[in-house]
Amino acid sequence: MLKKNYLLAPGPTPVPINVLLAGAKDTIHHRTPEFVSIMESTLEKAKMLFQTKEKVYCLIASGTGAMETCVVNTVAPGDKVIVVDGGKFGERWAKVCKSYRINHVAHQMEWGTAPSGELVAELLAKDSAIDTVIVTHCETSTAAAADLQAIAEVTRRRDCLLVVDGITSVGALPVRMDEWGVDVVVTSSQKALMTPPGLGFVAVSERAWKRIDSFASPALYLCLKAYRQGFPTQDHPYTPAITLLRGLQVALRMMREEGMENIWRRTATLARATRAAVEAMGLRVFARNPSDSLTAVLLPEGFDEPTFRRRLREEYGILVAGGQDQLKGRIFRINHMGYVDATDTLGAIAAFEMLLSDMGHSFPLGAGVAAAMQAAKES
Repeated sequence: MLKKNYLLAPGPTPVPINVLLAGAKDTIHHRTPEFVSIMESTLEKAKMLFQTKEKVYCLIASGTGAMETCVVNTVAPGDKVIVVDGGKFGERWAKVCKSYRINHVAHQMEWGTAPSGELVAELLAKDSAIDTVIVTHCETSTAAAADLQAIAEVTRRRDCLLVVDGITSVGALPVRMDEWGVDVVVTSSQKALMTPPGLGFVAVSERAWKRIDSFASPALYLCLKAYRQGFPTQDHPYTPAITLLRGLQVALRMMREEGMENIWRRTATLARATRAAVEAMGLRVFARNPSDSLTAVLLPEGFDEPTFRRRLREEYGILVAGGQDQLKGRIFRINHMGYVDATDTLGAIAAFEMLLSDMGHSFPLGAGVAAAMQAAKES
């Protein structure tokens, strides 16, 4: 039986064929004018993702590598950090701090909720020693989004450095780094950037550079000063991922042609349509502060979630993600970032409906697709 495959997990996400083909070209040397031109134009385009005039640095690393880079470069001896932990990846920030013996406090939130400006203000008011705040803009494990603009207002008033995990938000949600006053933002290639895994990115404000320059970081491979030093000639301190950068160059060109405002609007439309479908099918969106990057769907109590995802993959060719840790077996997560359109989303919703009905969940068949179409039309 003919079956197409649809990758709808929140990372890695689908990669356009022209991005893949760009990476299939002959390998070139990284210390040549040809590669310098690729690197220079690509990182210049990357600024639009963060809405910044500052330089963006590219690492051969996953998102976690970019996170670790932030901690080891921006937190000086004697600094105190607060990590707002609302899920698996907030938890990871705390693990990075612990690994480097950073003086930190992890504020744990209920999974499915996200930090607000008011919460961060309360946390800072309790401890005058805190000079760095780390938050996750979109928590991939719960599909909850933080109010990053409001948080940035608070940290600027307190003169704290704000470090942000934008791995599942940059390129999908509005991130206005310069306008909002965010100091450091990280992301990676395999989410909204429509590029295979392997590249991490760090955007750094002028204010953050003052902190970085104030002490000697213990980092070698992850030392941002080394990357900055090579910037005048794009002389990467270590061998870069040449084929991935070629693909990224094409992906960013596609994103620039569509325009960031249009990308944010498209992502939001798919998310609203999906949330409407979930409710129409008698299910519930898990996050109280839902992100537009992805949707986490809470299944009925006792529903066989592993079988649902397995059959969805085997019978319909659709791969979505399950829950992690305490959410394992309770939710599934569908992506709206990057190379995903309305046809992908509506097709997935139709498959959800048929499979849910076949597995005994009672609701008016077709209600999800109809609600999604109406929500998309209104958007």
